[in-house]
Amino acid sequence: MKFDIVIVGGGLVGMSLVAALKKIDLRIALIEPYAISSLPSDSSWDSRVYAISPGSADFLKQLGIWQQIDSQRITPVYDMMVYGDDHCAQINFSSYEIGLPQLAYIVENRQLQNSTWNVLNAHGNHLQIFSEKCQSASFLDSHVRIQLESGEQIEADLVVGADGINSWVRKQANINASKRSYEQIGVVANFETEISHRHIARQWFRRDGILAFLPLPDKRISIVWSTDEQHAHELCKLTPEDLCQRVQEASLNQLGKMKLITPPVGFPLNFLHVDQLVKPRVVLIGDAAHGIHPLAGQGVNLGLRDARKLANVINSQHQSLDYGDFIMLRRYEIARKEDILALELVTDGLQRLFGNANPTVARLRNLGLEITNRLPFIKNHLMQHALN
Repeated sequence: MKFDIVIVGGGLVGMSLVAALKKIDLRIALIEPYAISSLPSDSSWDSRVYAISPGSADFLKQLGIWQQIDSQRITPVYDMMVYGDDHCAQINFSSYEIGLPQLAYIVENRQLQNSTWNVLNAHGNHLQIFSEKCQSASFLDSHVRIQLESGEQIEADLVVGADGINSWVRKQANINASKRSYEQIGVVANFETEISHRHIARQWFRRDGILAFLPLPDKRISIVWSTDEQHAHELCKLTPEDLCQRVQEASLNQLGKMKLITPPVGFPLNFLHVDQLVKPRVVLIGDAAHGIHPLAGQGVNLGLRDARKLANVINSQHQSLDYGDFIMLRRYEIARKEDILALELVTDGLQRLFGNANPTVARLRNLGLEITNRLPFIKNHLMQHALN
């Protein structure tokens, strides 16, 4: 079977790229071995949430995805408070200070996935989904040939790797990647709280890791506790009551007593840098192209910016030209490299800085938070980058 573009990976970034490729005559194949439409659609809470930047929300609105999400499951963030590990140093970010309605929106992964799937259902006959794994790939001068586990072969001008940090496409294309484990696990869970969060996101840089509170509707929050593997396993084994107590103490009881809504789940944290985003007939987006620490909450936004830029490049391509053309793909790579590198350096640097137990370093980093908090120009610059 022949397609113009094959996208491997049916997560939010891969599916948003499909939705953004608006050429009516573009034949697209989406390969995702796990059933995309099998996510629960009930009203239960998803323990994995994303902080969606205003720029990413605008992109999803353009695709018709944002409008599909239940508005009662979207929580705007008006302010963010970041605390150092001495419990005194802090930096505050405010949407009011930069003249915007909000800094971000907190949305559950399931809500985003289901809404994107609903939009793709309206894509018509121009999209074909293969719910199986890839077996092999051959990158030829004129096209890419992919063999599926069923033995079926498909061909395309271009293959897009949107298949995560352990990307099969990246390996098949022999694109070098520097990957290392942070030797940390991000523990996520949802809670009801005694005190309202007031649409404020909170983050504590602690000696035992980084604890983030993300506001959910009403008096609910989602936490991400990025901590060493031993501590993470300990947290996940606690009784609901003991976990609530541990989180309350770590957050200095800012939101009062807590009640666990969803059981804790752990995700290993890794850093990933790739040497190339493109090669002839192949391009990487999302976690296949980069892996950053979640302390800035920018991982999914970085991936959505990949999808948005790649869609713009492809949609501007003349219909008679080759969608796997290397010069065209280089336009995408050049446009995305600076943004990706900047976030890699910032998030990795902060993780190293606050992971250093040296008392002198601790004093300097806490002082740095206080100084930055008193310099509006620097704060606004940091915020502007995160809003895209």
